[in-house]
Amino acid sequence: MPPKTNAAIWFTADGYDPAAKGINGRRVAGESFLRGFFAHGEVDEFVSLAHTSAEHTAFAAMARAAGVTRPLRAVRLDQPTGIRPVEVVSYPAPLGTTECWRRAPHGGAAWALCGITHTISTKPVMQGFFDLRSAPQMPWDAVICTSAAVQAAVRRLMELGEEHLARRFPGAVLPARPLLPVIPLGVHCDDFAPDPAAGQALRARLGIAAGDVIAATIARLTPDEKFDPFPLFLAMQAAQERLTAAGKGKLHLILCGQFRAPHWQGVFERGAARLMPDCGYHLTDGGDADQRKATLSAADMFLFPIDNVQETFGLAPVEAMAAGLPVVVSDWDGLRDTVTDAVGLRIPTDLPAPGTTTHLAQRHLGGTDGYVQYVGQLAAMTRLDVAALARALEVLALDPDLRARMGAAGQARARALYDWRAVIPQMQALWAEQAAMLAHARAHPGPLTAPMDPALIPVGPAPDQMFAAYPSPRRKPAPRLRPVALGARPDVAETLDLRDYLATRRLVEDPARIAGILAAYAPTATEAEVTAATRLPPAAVARATAWLLKYHFLEESP
Repeated sequence: MPPKTNAAIWFTADGYDPAAKGINGRRVAGESFLRGFFAHGEVDEFVSLAHTSAEHTAFAAMARAAGVTRPLRAVRLDQPTGIRPVEVVSYPAPLGTTECWRRAPHGGAAWALCGITHTISTKPVMQGFFDLRSAPQMPWDAVICTSAAVQAAVRRLMELGEEHLARRFPGAVLPARPLLPVIPLGVHCDDFAPDPAAGQALRARLGIAAGDVIAATIARLTPDEKFDPFPLFLAMQAAQERLTAAGKGKLHLILCGQFRAPHWQGVFERGAARLMPDCGYHLTDGGDADQRKATLSAADMFLFPIDNVQETFGLAPVEAMAAGLPVVVSDWDGLRDTVTDAVGLRIPTDLPAPGTTTHLAQRHLGGTDGYVQYVGQLAAMTRLDVAALARALEVLALDPDLRARMGAAGQARARALYDWRAVIPQMQALWAEQAAMLAHARAHPGPLTAPMDPALIPVGPAPDQMFAAYPSPRRKPAPRLRPVALGARPDVAETLDLRDYLATRRLVEDPARIAGILAAYAPTATEAEVTAATRLPPAAVARATAWLLKYHFLEESP
């Protein structure tokens, strides 16, 4: 396949390895994407772009574990042009300005960047979208929005930023925004095929009778960052009372997840005991893949009552659909895209009235409140219709045929729209579109596509540019230098060892090269003469010379 449909993967374990770095939505989604790309990407090679050899090794290990037999190519992040002939860099988060500046010395049309949204409610992400409009972001860059609601939110952030810039710089013309396509996250549907034996074993272990109905949730168990369980508990109890009046069995709630902080477990347990005393309450470990599988296999329906702006897409309900479960979800962000009337029920969910929460944004922006305080306070005023949720639970609990129809429809929908087999081609089509835009830009070059002097990057200029007023005036012409007699003092190698630059894993220059450059100054020489004699890069000679002068291995020749 042509490289125009491929992308180099900007790899760091933090974006793709939930097992090593901790389970959260973006890492789970990142790991799932890589497996999907390895399985369904129509490419001739897989290219990793990373800072360290360890990260390239981790990428290769994930590829081989996924059964990849096609070539793997590792490219250092400080040599990014090595991705060619691949034209796009796939970044595991919303585009950061650092990547725009990294590209700038090579020209704005050197390659295209493609990021993806996860949580967009954090202060760094919101700041990042504003900063993107003043960075060398190009129209052929893209930020994949995982839902229509997220796309609308990102557009609004950019509108607000552009309105400010227009007031601040009247008459300024901003370049086009990045592309903002809506492409959903994907799942591996086969991973979620139900296991009846595991489901029955879990029911037996939890003491759930054959006629009882299980509603399950898989999520982080934190009221501040995911969902407040109390409205759900109230709805469960209301539904149970109606079922009891109709002579039906017992409702059980299985929460499969992990508590972000230990004290939340007590809050959940005490809340369940007081607010839904007639229902069963059970916990399973969301960090255990077998228990997640068993929970979905045992359940009769899946619940995702999200009330938090931290959520953007909602991967868990798609996984539940792939497992053949009907889903009951908030009418909220990405869930409005994924859950139709055929596959489940969406519960009306309301933000507080305009004007009532501006102070929360100000406290968060100014640092008075942290992120968890910000989203937690906002969630405390976000209403999930408890009565509607209770009716949804009752309807599904009483109608196994409806559950079966919705579950079958959900499986079909998940496989048709959200399996990586269907999603990866959409991403490759986007990369091809970006490559086509690059080709047009290269054929019609302009100021934005011209390479930028790396010494003049405004957010990270060369030290000699930024700090030119700090030192003593530089001598002109450049002095002749000579080695200093060492006597009993340590030589270059011992001095380097004593100084222990390796503690920070950075050396000014290779020790052998420094020693060779010192020898080349004997009996006297200028820096230019040493450069000519050693045939080393001028910058390497300059760095080593500066170090040798600092530690008095060289001095000016009289």
